[in-house]
Amino acid sequence: MNLYVGNIPHSSTEDTLREFFEKIGPVKSVKIITDKFTGSPRGFGFVEMQSKEDGQRAIEELNGSELEGRALTVNEAREREERPRSGGFGGSRGGNGGGLAVQEIDTNPSYAKNSKGKSLRVMA
Repeated sequence: MNLYVGNIPHSSTEDTLREFFEKIGPVKSVKIITDKFTGSPRGFGFVEMQSKEDGQRAIEELNGSELEGRALTVNEAREREERPRSGGFGGSRGGNGGGLAVQEIDTNPSYAKNSKGKSLRVMA
């Protein structure tokens, strides 16, 4: 059973998390999600327990329990919902054919009257 684990301390490692969950039963895999640009942990991850029974027990016993001073959120992981890709700049690639990403930015606050301030940000 695959479990979502939230509020993981940034100092925790996958080994720390594995040891914490092995108190319940055998662990198949552990993955702490990191920021793709900085490599820093994002504070959540996934633990796959060997059996559904151990997964249920982990939810019951470890949800709200403390790891390194933080109360963990533990529940059954859901399938990731399909998200629409890029916003209108060429479909799933999001580019303009030249390998650059373009993002439209509203430069005026939404409460400004007759707001027409928009600009484009080009990211290489």
